[in-house]
Amino acid sequence: MEAIRYIVDMLFLLLTLAFVLRLLFQWVRADFRDPVADAIVRVTNWLIMPLRRVLPPIGKIDTATVVAVILVTALRTFATFALAGASVTDVGLFLRVAMVDLADLVLYIYLFALLLYALTSFVSPGGHAPGVRLLSQLCEPILRPVRRIIPPIGQIDFSVLWVSIAIGALLRLIVLLR
Repeated sequence: MEAIRYIVDMLFLLLTLAFVLRLLFQWVRADFRDPVADAIVRVTNWLIMPLRRVLPPIGKIDTATVVAVILVTALRTFATFALAGASVTDVGLFLRVAMVDLADLVLYIYLFALLLYALTSFVSPGGHAPGVRLLSQLCEPILRPVRRIIPPIGQIDFSVLWVSIAIGALLRLIVLLR
């Protein structure tokens, strides 16, 4: 039973990850011609395209993608509850678990993206490999404000370190909300 629970959780995690990445890529105005972004779009179109027919965007916010992220997160939380044998009678608990899991996922996405971004800057600065520009477009909006406060020292940029520390602290705080 534990193996089934793990497989189902991983499949829902990957599905949620795809939808959250699509939303983050839209918010940072990433280049969707990148092969990684294109793959994310293709994996998530089955739900977002029908939702777009019903939900128009509000300004620059793609409501269909936001609703899709919420639906997939709720579905993952429901599956987790169901496989654990827990009932979903407490709506407040259900929503708290779903939102904490979503915040946790977004923070881990950024932590992993920052790590990859830092590594690619050492290996291939200004590289043109698929995904490298996408990482830059995802990470730069959160690194820029830190660079204004703590500028690079010589040729070394510590902004990735400081943002990673802040994300780690937020992840520790989220543990308290569980």
